[in-house]
Amino acid sequence: MADIGVLGAGTWGMALTRMLSLTGHDVTVWSALPQEIEEFSRTRRQPNLPGMIIPDEVIFTSDIRQACESKDLLLFVVPSVFVRSTAAEAAPFIPEGQLIADAAKGIESGTLMTLTQVISDELEKAGKTARLVALSGPTHAEEVAKDLPTTIVAASHDEDAALMVQRIFMNDVMRVYTNDDITGVELCGAMKNIIALASGAALGLGYGDNTKAALITRGMHEITCLGIAMGCDSRTFSGLAGIGDLIVTATSNHSRNNRCGHLIGQGLSPEDAIREVGMVVEGINAIPAALELKDKYGIDMPLVDAIDAVVNHGADPKQTVHHLMTRAPRSELEYRRS
Repeated sequence: MADIGVLGAGTWGMALTRMLSLTGHDVTVWSALPQEIEEFSRTRRQPNLPGMIIPDEVIFTSDIRQACESKDLLLFVVPSVFVRSTAAEAAPFIPEGQLIADAAKGIESGTLMTLTQVISDELEKAGKTARLVALSGPTHAEEVAKDLPTTIVAASHDEDAALMVQRIFMNDVMRVYTNDDITGVELCGAMKNIIALASGAALGLGYGDNTKAALITRGMHEITCLGIAMGCDSRTFSGLAGIGDLIVTATSNHSRNNRCGHLIGQGLSPEDAIREVGMVVEGINAIPAALELKDKYGIDMPLVDAIDAVVNHGADPKQTVHHLMTRAPRSELEYRRS
């Protein structure tokens, strides 16, 4: 059994914490919010996962040193915008060569680094290296918390590191696959949230299953074209971290991105929609990096442009759909650069 440090106490982090503890691992959870740690220690519950009880064996701490030192695995599960600051804070206490898995999803705007690259960058500043793995796939915390069958991908250039994470997380309700295309897996994890916003907006506008299917399919086409231009393995995009994660995020009531888009489609401003959701909406955070990437690699991504127009520039959602539908005709198989 492994000694695991979990950095982040949101719904995903706590669902994984419970699962790992129940399968025999020793788990220490860190949060930057002392009041959150105090509440979890007292109640053994995550408010956004009603009915889930956190095992008594789980240790909660606001001391990041305690969560990082002498661990077999360090798991990052903070929101994407806090991965760099968390890695910088943790770096002095992370041993050289530490096995680290990142379960957050996003691309850092400006640097265009994936989140494992962000962690590596901060560790390099401290003169250290780590064995990095990205965990991604169709994995809503609400279902993992109920022990419903779930699959996920452990991606790394380091095959042994991916296999170690696979062994730690694998059990009779969590099936783990490995993949050496870590960039492709992380790109999918970030970009699918944007398409889920579009899918939710379509539902809010009153459109049907035909529209949803079109958005998912063409959204995956845009993500795949970008990934191929970036040198990723095309097979990743038809796998769990690609189309699998996009399907669940773009269709599920559990999806914050889908719900946020739905509210925008119903007429709420993006700011009001985010407040109504009440949790981090990663698709909003991913838009700037997506725009930078598509421009850098010269890829035509009309759905990404459309969501940016609605979310960041006040475009009317229905008029935006009209613009998408009346673009010039083209082949479905066309790999188009902007």
